Amino acid sequence: QVQLVESGGGLVQAGGSLRISCTASVTIRGITAMGWHRQAPGKQREWVAHITLDGHTEYTNSVKGRFTISRDSAKNTVYLQMDSLKPEDTAVYYCNAGQGSSSSYAPGYWGQGTQVTVSS
Repeated sequence: QVQLVESGGGLVQAGGSLRISCTASVTIRGITAMGWHRQAPGKQREWVAHITLDGHTEYTNSVKGRFTISRDSAKNTVYLQMDSLKPEDTAVYYCNAGQGSSSSYAPGYWGQGTQVTVSS
């Protein structure tokens, strides 16, 4: 059974940095990308970023230049480095894995989420 386990969330002041991680319990066959979504209180879940197997990255406009997604294939782990954090980045961040390319991403596996809170 595939499990995606996030870690590294927490409370940080605006302007600060945080890195969250996600490790898959097993090597997930058939996927072509891993990524992150987030859901803020009272809002719909939104895509944040994803990275393909060949290392191509895509970001939603609101985090471009501030967030960096990366992966360590040997460890089945994907990271999200978040810099210059803003209060509006406060959300539960969900790791996921699925089919992705430079123009689309369709996750089929999801983690339980990790809370990121940015104080003003």
